[in-house]
Amino acid sequence: MNTLQHVSIYFPNKLVFGSGVINQIAEELSGYNAQKVLLVTIEPILKALEPLLADIKARQIEVQIDTSIVQEPTFEDFFTLMKKVEPFNPDVVLGIGGGSVLDIAKLVAAQLDNPQELREYVGIGLLKQRAKKLICAPATAGTGSEVSPNAILVDNLDNQKKGIISPYLVPDAVYADPLLTVSVPASITAATGLDALTHCLEAYTNKFANLFIDMYAYEGMKLIGAHIVEAVQNGNNEHARVQVAMGSLLGGFCLGPVNTAGVHALSYPLGSLYHLPHGLSNALLLPYVMEYNLVAAPERYAKVAEALGCEPVANSLEMAKSGVAKVRELIQACGIPATLREVGVAHEDIPQMAKDALKIQRLLKNNPRPIEESDAIQIFEAAF
Repeated sequence: MNTLQHVSIYFPNKLVFGSGVINQIAEELSGYNAQKVLLVTIEPILKALEPLLADIKARQIEVQIDTSIVQEPTFEDFFTLMKKVEPFNPDVVLGIGGGSVLDIAKLVAAQLDNPQELREYVGIGLLKQRAKKLICAPATAGTGSEVSPNAILVDNLDNQKKGIISPYLVPDAVYADPLLTVSVPASITAATGLDALTHCLEAYTNKFANLFIDMYAYEGMKLIGAHIVEAVQNGNNEHARVQVAMGSLLGGFCLGPVNTAGVHALSYPLGSLYHLPHGLSNALLLPYVMEYNLVAAPERYAKVAEALGCEPVANSLEMAKSGVAKVRELIQACGIPATLREVGVAHEDIPQMAKDALKIQRLLKNNPRPIEESDAIQIFEAAF
């Protein structure tokens, strides 16, 4: 790992973090002189957004609301939404929700008035522009999509997850309001929080780890590790919600310049084959990929254990192992299943899952230890 390598980071032009800041978005829209706004969100939080929507409409801004994204989005979901949105032609796209909602909002903003077609910019750095303003506000503490240059869609043609990575997907403004996460059910709080922990952990132990990003990754692990269980078990604890939300935000900053690795790559087939939520897929696999990687980066994984609050021991490998044990404790305390069989994965699908995971080389190349098809099978077997 070369902690002095070059790094490029694309931050939002504006980031506002704090309880209640969601209600400042109407003023932001006025500053853009917006006439029409598309709000991409989910039904369960519409009640919480009523004051914001009233303020927006009081400013004579027309709002189109879409709540069609209820799970990890597909290309067809995107195409269907674009048919509804293009005639409206908003000045600003506002995404308020979990990672799936934010990913779609980012792509809609990029596609409007863009001569490129979606399939032309699937991949890294292929999107050439974004003509519309984009504001994102996370309603879960997990994906970090609100500050990342990434968006993920499932391709209906081959049922594989595809990534679009571009600085044009970084929003103009981000409003991170931890109060939006208070009503999130415990199961989703757990899965998204452990997803955020995985972002930080995979960035910190990444083959291309960077000293600048290490600061975000380490502090993110520290915040999430200390507060995720309380946020899950006592969702009304605002302090815990704030700490996990900040950890998630820090994890999001890791996604562009360093990104994730083996855990995320191996989790993709769980989403495409079994439609398991992204955060749950990562939480299921995290300790097993950590165990596989320990021998390749014991010092780094020892620091992970330190960030998670483990008692120090002199031997790096033993310290690293205590970090794996700590992650297992967090997963259990959060009520997340510990094995693939518990979520209905069929043992006979493991070879196909391994083949599919090996297609995600943009993430596997970041893993501290090489993962070949036989290794992926071994990890899935261990997790079964």
